[in-house]
Amino acid sequence: MRHDLVIFDNDGVLVDSEPISNRLLAAHLTELGHPTSYEDSIRDYMGSAMHRIHDLVLERTGRRLPDDFDDVFHARVFAAFERELKPVPGVTEVLEKLTADGVPYCVASSGSHERIRVGHRTTGLDRWFDDGRVFSAQDVGRGKPAPDLFLYAAERMGVAPERCVVVEDSPLGVRAAVAAGMDVYAFSAMTPAGRLRGATRLFGRMEELADLLI
Repeated sequence: MRHDLVIFDNDGVLVDSEPISNRLLAAHLTELGHPTSYEDSIRDYMGSAMHRIHDLVLERTGRRLPDDFDDVFHARVFAAFERELKPVPGVTEVLEKLTADGVPYCVASSGSHERIRVGHRTTGLDRWFDDGRVFSAQDVGRGKPAPDLFLYAAERMGVAPERCVVVEDSPLGVRAAVAAGMDVYAFSAMTPAGRLRGATRLFGRMEELADLLI
């Protein structure tokens, strides 16, 4: 094993939530007078913490999103998760292998702790992630693409950044991992490989990851 810690992104890597959340985000923004397609949402917001969505909308339109934007959006997302959310195919086998091999791992997500936990409970992934393995952008001052979250996760797990590998699926996440001085294996199932520049390696099927981590 060439790394001492595997840091997973959550949305799109552990849980197959990106199609759900980006569909709902595009619809919510459009309702509020900011026309946004599903493709726009994937391109502009995938991997973002909520504060970045607010910042981008304000920067582009000069208008602030409503104070209840986050609460309304999360209520819709959580309801949809209960109906639709599944684990990313193949990720359970990866977690089983890491556990069997005694390889430390954790999750570091732009999503809130509540969002992470709802997704994990719904998909059964909560059995793999106790509280000591879950880190959120809520825990640091800046979300991705800043390196703060990944550096915080590595510090809490007691591993030097250069001994960590991040598993990511968004350009923002790749940039954050590179800025943290970590290797990054980029999952290209939803994001074109050309947008994941800077990744140490690319893979298109989660079943490939276990062999990459050896």
